[in-house]
Amino acid sequence: MRRASPHDPEAAIEGGAAPVLRLAVGGMDCASCALKIERAVGRVAPASEVSVNVTGGTVRVDTPAGATPPERPAVEAAITALGYTIGGAPTAGCGHDHGHDHGDGTGHDHAHGAAIDGPWWQTPKARLVGIAGLMLAVAMVLEVTWPVADPWPFVIAALIGLAPVARQAFRAARGGSVLTIEMLMTIAALGALAIGAAGEAATVVFLFAVGELLEGVAAARARKGIKALADLVPRTARRVAADGSVREVPAAELAVGERVLVRPGDRVPADGTVVEGAALIDESPVNGESVPREKLTGDDVFAGTVVQDRAITVEVTAAAADNTIARVVRLVEEAQEAKAPVARFIDRFARIYMPIAVGLALATAVLPPLLGGAEWSVWIYRGLALLLIACPCALVISTPAAIASGLAAGARRGLLIKGGAVLEKLAAIRTVAFDKTGTLTEGRPRVVTVEGFGTLAADEVVRLAAALETGAAHPIARAILDEAGTRDLTLPPARDVRAIPGEGLSGVVEGRSLLLGSGRRQDDAGLAAAIARAGEAGHSIAVLTETGRPLGLIAMEDAPRGDALDGLAALKRRGIGAVMLTGDTPATASAMARRLGIEGHGGLMPEDKARIVQDLTRSGRGPVAKLGDGINDAPALAAASVGIAMGGGTDVALETADAALLDDRVTGVPALIDLARRTMGVIRQNVAIAIGLKLVFLVTTIAGLTGMWPAILADTGATVLVTANALRLLRRS
Repeated sequence: MRRASPHDPEAAIEGGAAPVLRLAVGGMDCASCALKIERAVGRVAPASEVSVNVTGGTVRVDTPAGATPPERPAVEAAITALGYTIGGAPTAGCGHDHGHDHGDGTGHDHAHGAAIDGPWWQTPKARLVGIAGLMLAVAMVLEVTWPVADPWPFVIAALIGLAPVARQAFRAARGGSVLTIEMLMTIAALGALAIGAAGEAATVVFLFAVGELLEGVAAARARKGIKALADLVPRTARRVAADGSVREVPAAELAVGERVLVRPGDRVPADGTVVEGAALIDESPVNGESVPREKLTGDDVFAGTVVQDRAITVEVTAAAADNTIARVVRLVEEAQEAKAPVARFIDRFARIYMPIAVGLALATAVLPPLLGGAEWSVWIYRGLALLLIACPCALVISTPAAIASGLAAGARRGLLIKGGAVLEKLAAIRTVAFDKTGTLTEGRPRVVTVEGFGTLAADEVVRLAAALETGAAHPIARAILDEAGTRDLTLPPARDVRAIPGEGLSGVVEGRSLLLGSGRRQDDAGLAAAIARAGEAGHSIAVLTETGRPLGLIAMEDAPRGDALDGLAALKRRGIGAVMLTGDTPATASAMARRLGIEGHGGLMPEDKARIVQDLTRSGRGPVAKLGDGINDAPALAAASVGIAMGGGTDVALETADAALLDDRVTGVPALIDLARRTMGVIRQNVAIAIGLKLVFLVTTIAGLTGMWPAILADTGATVLVTANALRLLRRS
């Protein structure tokens, strides 16, 4: 089956052992939306797990292997019955603000699907605020100019404003969500009318509409964090035909292998390879790197980056649905669908809290009059006010709003994080374990010395070693092949070449069975002395052996990356330790570790790296993050709390580890941890705001110091506050 694209207007069924149904849903903008949809879909898909991504505008239904997946029409019907819409691209790819809109079909219904692509004041929510406000103002004027009509103008104003809210409340109740903010609002407003508080009922309905409008505006701003990523890819491209003619076509139609002309100032319309020309390219839209990079013929370029000075011709290497920007958007959307542990805890807490709060409101309204002879109208009024405080919207949205903003802020800077759970772990990291070659060092070693043993000349050592490495692309292979080229050596063919994990590269050259590896399992005294000398100088070693007999040694030097020293210093300032794990000899590792000022471990097999990561965790230096390429150190990445890939936008960097640094710089690690810590700080602030305001107004309402309209302000105001607080993460990106 095809994979769902962020630009795909249809739902996607992802195949495999566990079927997945992913729908684009219009109109979601708050935690209440998510809870209603989860419960409604859960009734038609009891064996499945429902994940709602409010910010991305998607609903995902995961069915465990062996269970019967739900029928798509049944899921769609459950969602549309709540007033939401199905279809249209997920938010990141469409640019529409699917408002969580109240209205009655003419703009007054809580018509989640009645989205308007335009300013917030043109949305149905804004019209509802206008109508409710106008009716309240008319009632106030009539109260002064025509007192005999009191309280009917307020009653009419309250009922007109309440009608769409009540309608949505009963829709949600049919879907299995009874105790929603709309239902509590309906009960409170009708109760206020029943005890003669018509003016307050109309005021509360108006304030509720204002709060819902503010929620919608805040949610729309949060969506823009991801939408902006999708908008980086231009809509059109200049396709170069076989005869050299250039024609403007939609970028989405570009196929792999086609060529496009990109002029100065234009964005690259697709991932590809430069086949003609050279130019400075601003890659900051993709990886956050502020310094433009020179791209020559044969270099890769990414969709959304900007050509600055000269025109280039690019051959497309990835379709629109699979380019770097699309994959980043898809990963961010999928990450938002995966709830963090703290979010799951708050969801469970909210489900317990809501019935308790409603029960307290009921007890407040009934027990004082029954047991103490208090006045019924006074305590019913206070109980109704408590109903408005009972809704946990602000608490439930406090975590996903911050996580969504944190993920989007990271993606803008080339810091990809796969979900809230990873954010939590990153914020707690105490030690980072690094690879050496290509991570802390330039990754482009050069041969500095060659030593032959016995009668074998240095040229012969290089010739045989290069024969084994022919066709390989890893750094050591390139260094040896470059040295062979410098010495103008003719390389013989090699056969039966294969990589032996932890040993090296074996093969047969001119009838000789050779192995090119680290030599650490050899017990030859001369070889050991040569390795020690090279190691003391900080050189990497490649030892050539024939059936266990050492033939020669090639020493290579790899200088530390400039950003490595800056990144390690930044980690140290944050109180985070750094460890280097490498398969190079212990002496080489120690020499490089001294230059970098960190702890180093050398001579490691893949399982040794995993063991050291586990030991660091057990010794109290964890949680540990492992930085690598996402493949070669799979055991260590799995053993670490968080695996971080460095990869400049490659598939490996985007799709293997828990997080990825698109700018391919060590300084991205402290930036990643800083973002995670800021996000967790915002979550803690949001939870404090949500719970704190509830507790304050709970006490003041029972004491009779505050009434219904302050209660609704406390509820909607807290939701707006936590959302606005989460948006600060986007502004700092």
